[in-house]
Amino acid sequence: MGLPWLLISSAFGQPARTHMTRTLTVMWQQPYAWIRLALAILLLAPSLYASNKVMGEVELRGQTKVERDSGVWVDGQYVGYLKELKGNKKILLLPGEHTISVRQDGYQDFNQTVNVEPDKKLTVMVEMQKAPTTAYSGPMASLKMTVNPLRAAVFIDGQLIGHVGEFQGLGHALLVPPGPHRIRIALPGYQTFETEIDAVAHQKLEVKTTLLKESGPVVDPRLKSPSSGDETPPPPPPPPPSSPFAIRSGCPK
Repeated sequence: MGLPWLLISSAFGQPARTHMTRTLTVMWQQPYAWIRLALAILLLAPSLYASNKVMGEVELRGQTKVERDSGVWVDGQYVGYLKELKGNKKILLLPGEHTISVRQDGYQDFNQTVNVEPDKKLTVMVEMQKAPTTAYSGPMASLKMTVNPLRAAVFIDGQLIGHVGEFQGLGHALLVPPGPHRIRIALPGYQTFETEIDAVAHQKLEVKTTLLKESGPVVDPRLKSPSSGDETPPPPPPPPPSSPFAIRSGCPK
């Protein structure tokens, strides 16, 4: 053990050398430990590889900022907005049929059923179409959003309006028509925040909160089968395209 001893001594010093020497001595005295370790690796590796092969990937693509900033639901569960669903946030699903819904304020819902196959990537092109709406033209109330994380989705009366980061900073307040409204802020992996406001024309309101991370193990809805029985309830569906008002960014009139 002359060469290993020299390398350990020069690289790590006396404390690490002593610990590593004891470890090597134990392993040397128990040669079967090496065999058991090698067998475990050989048996486990195919299982891990096979489990990755079971899932299929769904990639969503949008040509414009409207599509990329739209919210995405998989089998009725909100998973994030389109442009962030890549890399370690890519959509991985069990084989079978799944429903993809993409929503944006002022646009018709994009809905498509996909058939996911194991170890295959399915690309879906998303194109949002303007919804016929009758905008509220009277005086509005101004709603300021001071919320973290910035990528959390904002829902008003069950309708996806956008993301927190879009409504922060000077001149980017959220305008809402007078009356009662329910505010919901959601992000996968975090506890949902909900509150109610009663807006008055020309009034300035503020929602200020920091979303708390889920305390228990978070089951990523992107990995669930549609037949799973413990899914959290989906968010309320958005109102029909003929919404009597429009929610915009700016200063209250």
